[in-house]
Amino acid sequence: MNELVTFALLSFTSFFTLINPLGTMPIFMTMTSGLEHKNRVKTARKAVIVAFLTIIAFALSGQLLFNFFGISVNSFRIVGGVIFFLMGMDMLQARLNKVKIKESEVKKYVNDISVTPLAIPMICGPGAITNSIVLMEDAISIKFIIVLFIAIFVVMILTYFILVSSSKIIKILGETGNNVMMRLMGLIVMVIAVEFFFSGLKPIIIDIIK
Repeated sequence: MNELVTFALLSFTSFFTLINPLGTMPIFMTMTSGLEHKNRVKTARKAVIVAFLTIIAFALSGQLLFNFFGISVNSFRIVGGVIFFLMGMDMLQARLNKVKIKESEVKKYVNDISVTPLAIPMICGPGAITNSIVLMEDAISIKFIIVLFIAIFVVMILTYFILVSSSKIIKILGETGNNVMMRLMGLIVMVIAVEFFFSGLKPIIIDIIK
């Protein structure tokens, strides 16, 4: 029982840290600032569902997929780093909140951003995918697998509520406050992007040298 509790705490804390919904929130705020509340909720719900299903899919078959296609998590980190860097550049220049969405384009816009970049790679990034594969291998019984899936589900529920509540924060901050936060978070996102990029590039270069 102690091992099961320890595994549950490890699963929850590791996924919450790697998914980092509080870090995703400013990006969600800026990308959905032109949407009505119901469309923000719809975007958050779809992003969380897609991310949850993706993480579960990789937990069940991630290693097989990587081996089948001959790709590595390091390659995924490099691509994620490039996406983050470009996104951080836009945030740093306060571009994201200037997006004006026509009424006829709202549905398409919501579908686009809820899958990429919100669900993948913001919520379901290289860290979360790697974590799901590793913890799935550590799950020694059905009970452990169930606990792992419950931990992922709880983190996703928390992520959903954090993203939905971001609309209230937008009203409190106002346009100026939102711009300031976006620029600061843009800088942080770019730093994270560099870390992602080189953490994926370093093992590949070492393998090439060897």
